Amino acid sequence: MTKRTKTTQEPGDGDEPSFEELVRRLEEAVERLEAGTLPLDESLRVFEDGVKLARAGALRLDEAERRVELLLAGEGAPSVRPLQDG
Repeated sequence: MTKRTKTTQEPGDGDEPSFEELVRRLEEAVERLEAGTLPLDESLRVFEDGVKLARAGALRLDEAERRVELLLAGEGAPSVRPLQDG
């Protein structure tokens, strides 16, 4: 019997997992799939959970990018500056 862990939070479940927790769970899903030992139905479930985790992580990154843009904004519209090398 395989252990099923909850990989995504549903609305109203309380605190959302941190970005780092999303990444950890996604890495765990990838490792399980790459092992190639799961039955097809379980592989599909793990893959679906991984897609949800990846989307949630992408949303977090988009939100962080918007916050950075706002912080870098001067008195005008938000602007994006490339990172300095070195």
